[in-house]
Amino acid sequence: MSKAETGAGVRKRKEGRGGGGQEAAVSKGKGREVEHWGSRFGVVMAVAGSAVGLGNFLRFPGQAAQYGGGAFMVAYFVGLLLIGLPLVWVEWTLGRKAGQAGFHSSVGAFHHFFGGKYGKYLGAVGVAIPVIIFMYYVVIEAWCLGYACNFFAGGIRFGDAGEAAGFFRNFVGLGGNGEGLRFGLQSVGVFVLVTFLVNFVLIYRGISGGIELFCRYAMPLLVVLAFVILVRVLTLGTPDPVVPQNNVNNGLGFLWNPTKVFLEREAEAGQWVREKEVVGGAGEVEVEREALESSLAEKNGGGRVVVRVHEVGVFESLQNPDLWLAAVGQLFFSLSIGMGVILSYASYLRKNDDVVLSALTASSANEFCEVCLGGLITVPAGVAFLGVAAVSAMSSTFGLGFHALPMVFSKMPAGEWFGFLFFVLLFIAAVTSSISMLQPGIAFLEEALRLGRKASVSILGFVTAVGAFFVLYFSAGLKVLDTLDFWAGTFLIFVFAGVQVWYFGWKMGVGEGIKEANRGSVIRLPFFLGWVIRYVSPLFLGVIFVLWVATNVFGIRFSGGKSELSGYVIDLFVKPDLGAWVGVGIIGLFVSLVLLLASNSKVYKHFAGGRNKR
Repeated sequence: MSKAETGAGVRKRKEGRGGGGQEAAVSKGKGREVEHWGSRFGVVMAVAGSAVGLGNFLRFPGQAAQYGGGAFMVAYFVGLLLIGLPLVWVEWTLGRKAGQAGFHSSVGAFHHFFGGKYGKYLGAVGVAIPVIIFMYYVVIEAWCLGYACNFFAGGIRFGDAGEAAGFFRNFVGLGGNGEGLRFGLQSVGVFVLVTFLVNFVLIYRGISGGIELFCRYAMPLLVVLAFVILVRVLTLGTPDPVVPQNNVNNGLGFLWNPTKVFLEREAEAGQWVREKEVVGGAGEVEVEREALESSLAEKNGGGRVVVRVHEVGVFESLQNPDLWLAAVGQLFFSLSIGMGVILSYASYLRKNDDVVLSALTASSANEFCEVCLGGLITVPAGVAFLGVAAVSAMSSTFGLGFHALPMVFSKMPAGEWFGFLFFVLLFIAAVTSSISMLQPGIAFLEEALRLGRKASVSILGFVTAVGAFFVLYFSAGLKVLDTLDFWAGTFLIFVFAGVQVWYFGWKMGVGEGIKEANRGSVIRLPFFLGWVIRYVSPLFLGVIFVLWVATNVFGIRFSGGKSELSGYVIDLFVKPDLGAWVGVGIIGLFVSLVLLLASNSKVYKHFAGGRNKR
């Protein structure tokens, strides 16, 4: 391949019907310029950037700690092998194939793949998901920028959990609807505007000149910052000698030990009620047990209370369906699969650009950031300063990121600087993800309406600004944000991933699919992967989806406890909440808009089953 073909910079080709040796073209008459990635390193960094985000440094550690550490990692890596990597290769392959036909959105791609009248409607989900996610993700991104600025200004130094929770409550406007629109250093409003500006300046500059250029530098910087913070965390030792069990080693044990140790008290009828998780050696565990037994006896008016030590091994933990749901859900969230982002990114590859090795490299970079960096920073630091009980109580994404860690940095020497660096790290990771969410929508507008990038960015900017406004306004309880994340950021992702793996395994055929993936690849996909994609991945995904719906919609508790309808269903139908209905309305309106544009676009009337109708 010539130097002109492989050098960095924007590569553009003219698309016209039947022109340039390309497969069927999109438009009649006048061609249009289509960008390409400047280098393999650039596209790998961009796709890795789309995957590396807040979930790597906040969500993953909390999920791993909550669901058994070692057992969670077993389920995590089983899911990675059976559905994570196969789906990544599927999306890269389908994306490159669609790009050779002149399509760069999932609407065009699915119209090309399925042909007829209905393929484009399936693809509409792949445009709607990332754009809707962007509407609330950009707000969370602004939280990170705001916390970084407040640490830099010396405005964050919390003495206890109440102060941390109070700052977060005021900053995001949890007190009431409309409070999220306030401006000032300790309010989120101004940071949302700055974050919007950063995202749209980058996306306006295009695939190579904006997204790729930013990620080429942002991703290495992100890793350097993570290493600086990681070294500081691993050298904390035991910050408070008065509480020797609060140390980094116990923090690592809490996160990674294959066997979890719990203290349980005896209740009525010989039942045991779990009180807390403990870590450390046998002596430390016994001290914790005696202290808890004494405390409970005092609360019981001096009556005897029996507390036992109960160990839960890996195999017992793996019998919990909730653990598998959490592990696979984290994979989807982390690898950006099922969102339509990878499909759109891969469509800008050339015909013989490597997808197998590039996909594996991008996924490996994401796993490194998640397991080796995110998994070693957040929880160990929290346990060292706050203890296992406090971290367990704040194991959610927001709890760890915006309650526990600010408290940790407040107690740490030079904590203002390390807090500033950590939230800058989160902001950079969030930006590399959020700009990827905009590209599928821009590609669709350019494709369906034959618009230039400037016009497409302007339209998408207006639409996402309206959505983000509602997220900010309905700040009480973060109802709109939570609703969008549940239905678009989780439910629809499962659906779209299922459609893709079904097409690749059954309609396209695994033989043809593997052949397409291996074209131009340095390493080749093994033959048995076709069997995995055709049978194992759909079955595994289907079982997980059914369990997810049973748990998160119908409220069935497989691990014990009372089953009841989920809060998302209650907010819509039992005790209707305005914010929840606004969130569902945003999803419905945007999906309808994409369907309307796809239905009326002349672009999608010229193809059927990948052939150009003349």
